[in-house]
Amino acid sequence: MFSFLKKKTPLTELFPADFVDIHSHFLPNIDDGSKSMDESVAMLRRMHDYGIKQIICTPHVMESVWENTSETIQKKLNALNAHLKSIGFTDISIRAAAEYMLDANFDHLLKTEKLRTIKDNYILVELSFLQAPVNLYETLFNIQIAGYKPVMAHPERYSYYHNDFSAYQKLKDAGCLFQLNLLSLSNYYGSAVTATSLQLLKHQLIDFAGTDTHKHRHLDFLEKIDNAKTMKLIEPVLYANSFFRE
Repeated sequence: MFSFLKKKTPLTELFPADFVDIHSHFLPNIDDGSKSMDESVAMLRRMHDYGIKQIICTPHVMESVWENTSETIQKKLNALNAHLKSIGFTDISIRAAAEYMLDANFDHLLKTEKLRTIKDNYILVELSFLQAPVNLYETLFNIQIAGYKPVMAHPERYSYYHNDFSAYQKLKDAGCLFQLNLLSLSNYYGSAVTATSLQLLKHQLIDFAGTDTHKHRHLDFLEKIDNAKTMKLIEPVLYANSFFRE
């Protein structure tokens, strides 16, 4: 377990050896993440320097924006892994799931497609930042009826829940697991998101963590997280991510 005697040890030096990043955007030219193979490699080298050697890429699947399919995701994953092998960067495991927006098209996908899971039957889902879908709880129910377990990406970032903290417990009671963005522990998304993150951690509502890395700037901010009290709160969550190891 971690030692928190050093008040200014950055989070990036404290990842457990079997930590798995379950939310990232390293596949090049597939969504709003990495824009090139070289950029992907450079960011993955930084992740490796943090001791993170197992990464699950989760490209967006969003109607009319990022209409990725299992096939397009697999093609990009194969290309990235082939490139990593060609340059001898093999001490890292790259897998791919997806980050599904709960939009109008998701219900169709749920009925007609085999969804890409983080592991087993766990799927990563996200909500609009403007408002939750009116049929959210029906969709969460249908996800579970279909045999999947919904893991909600970055619940701390949905500002419409900030003034109604009981909504988070309601989502948990509906069978939804929570994945915190580690960047939310910095000031990257703003103070309200950081405050909500800490409240969720204090109430032990967070199940897993992810970096949600899209670009180098995200990793720059990740390296700035060094508050000892914050890291003590996130510690058990980081260890919980080992569930997703290969």
